[in-house]
Amino acid sequence: MCGIAGRLNWNAPIDPAQLAAMIGQLHHRGPDQQGFYNKGPIGLAHARLSIIDLSGGDQPMCNEDGTVWVVFNGEIFNYIELRAELQRRGHRFATQSDTEVLVHLYEDHGDALVDQLNGQFAFALWDVPRQRLLLARDRTGIRPLFHTRVPGGLAFASEVKALFALPEVPRRLDAKALGEVFTYWAPLPPHAVFEGIESLPPGHMMSVDARGTQTRRYWDWSFPPASIEDERSAAACADELRDLLIDAVRLQLRADVPVAAYLSGGLDSSIVTTLICHYTDTPLRTFSLTFDDAEFDESPWQQQLVRHLGTDHTTVHCTRADIAAAFPRTIAHTETPIVRTAPAPMMLLAAGVRAAGYKVALTGEGADEVFGGYDLFKEARVRRFMARQPASRWRPRLLERLYPYLKHSPAAGRAMTERFFREGEAHFREPWFAHLPRWTTTRRITGFLSPEWRAAATAADPIATLAAQLPADISRWEPLCQDQYIEAHTLMSGYLLCSQGDRMAMAQSIETRFPFLDHRLIAFASQLPPRYKLMGLVEKYLLKRSMDGLLPDALRHRTKQPYRAPDSQSFFHNGEPVDYVADLFSVARLKEAGYFDPEAAIRLFDKARAGKVIGFGDNMAFVGMLSTLLLHDQFIRR
Repeated sequence: MCGIAGRLNWNAPIDPAQLAAMIGQLHHRGPDQQGFYNKGPIGLAHARLSIIDLSGGDQPMCNEDGTVWVVFNGEIFNYIELRAELQRRGHRFATQSDTEVLVHLYEDHGDALVDQLNGQFAFALWDVPRQRLLLARDRTGIRPLFHTRVPGGLAFASEVKALFALPEVPRRLDAKALGEVFTYWAPLPPHAVFEGIESLPPGHMMSVDARGTQTRRYWDWSFPPASIEDERSAAACADELRDLLIDAVRLQLRADVPVAAYLSGGLDSSIVTTLICHYTDTPLRTFSLTFDDAEFDESPWQQQLVRHLGTDHTTVHCTRADIAAAFPRTIAHTETPIVRTAPAPMMLLAAGVRAAGYKVALTGEGADEVFGGYDLFKEARVRRFMARQPASRWRPRLLERLYPYLKHSPAAGRAMTERFFREGEAHFREPWFAHLPRWTTTRRITGFLSPEWRAAATAADPIATLAAQLPADISRWEPLCQDQYIEAHTLMSGYLLCSQGDRMAMAQSIETRFPFLDHRLIAFASQLPPRYKLMGLVEKYLLKRSMDGLLPDALRHRTKQPYRAPDSQSFFHNGEPVDYVADLFSVARLKEAGYFDPEAAIRLFDKARAGKVIGFGDNMAFVGMLSTLLLHDQFIRR
């Protein structure tokens, strides 16, 4: 894992001091080494976290004759197989690094090199003879890549803060992107939350030369039409799935440093750790988060699997005070407002992994999107069932089976259930129907914006913006497949893999890996009959079946409980706010920032101080406002 940055300027040589300033902002992503290539119109910079070929993998890296240069952030897990094939075709390698396969693949395949890669990556490749820059990002958006127009050309980097090292890059929040954060929890690509800065979307590549810029998608999730029958047996599919999982885990254990694993106590991380123990020789060190609040703590489940596997285990305990103390740094690394505090404990977990001497950790993230694990999918199935007979009195009773782990469940009271789950009922045939209740709840945050910012943030219909990005044939897919696609392209790529994933791990110089997001697994799961993912209201049916005999039944059949952390209550102790929170919510600071209506913001602040913010909507509004104010303070005000 690394940080990359660079600048293309057709009008003047690249200032080495600017390159150094850009990559200096990414030291946390690559504390082991820095490298530069600066010639003609291009400057490339790299900050390295050494994981493969510790002594010989320094970057930027080139091919044999220096006509192709690359800076690379991530891992190519199938690099050993690719290297062997390239050597058979006559290519000579100077290192043992996975990075070097990129320049040789480009020599043979051009832009189609990405089709050969099994990995998580963002890279910039400079073709010297063609004077052409190629930027590419992995299929699901695990690794970030931002770019912006600058005088004479383009600048790019793994994080926005490196772009802000250039004095000509303005620092202003983008109102439309803010409205998307306050709907989808993250901006829709290519938007970033700052004006003039864009994110290269997952599964895309962008080429830049003297003639201009071209961006194209090279990969996407795809599902079969609903009319196609699939008669494969569950037993045969479960066997094939287990083999794919074993191989994905095996590939992602490749490293020249020790590899650890996150263990949440849920099914997905339990599967990853179990497969490591049963099918590899890797000594396994596991790490878990624990909380004071029983509502969020999963330590009994974690300990059950630790005892079952006998792993060398470490727990990182996180209190509300820890979350409050870590939150400003959390926002400095997310570089975007967030509506939940959950990323902060993940950063503290990564700190525990780093303190134990590890640089790499495998996680179970992605399984819910790939195999239909979220409550949202079950909820949507019930809501569609209700919408077909709106007058039915018994159909809504099925909602009572959802969210058993929530202290304040939206299905707890009949009146609340009817209001919440009938949201958008008339649109039950639309691809985004499943997500409307969550989006509507989150979008309440825009009501706290000042009149000017609210008008700008809500000027465009976010659902229309999303709809324009959906595949032309999505209406032909099964409803569950539609739900999965939208979840993967909004919450997963924009928030879970970014704010809660890459950014929190890299804040502590930790590389996280995601076996469930191996593109072969995604392709396999996408072709499964929906009943093998959501069997009635049993989530991840086939995934659970594939682990028969490997996982304890109690863990294998445990109901999904998503990872969560205390939100607004983390920032108050006995009714007194943390100092920086009180300062940011003062009338003077609210007026200075200008984003929120001071009276509305202070009313919610007082409600939180009194301990009366308990619902999702108010909690998301408080955290969303606080994170926006911190972002302004750290990136704009200073």
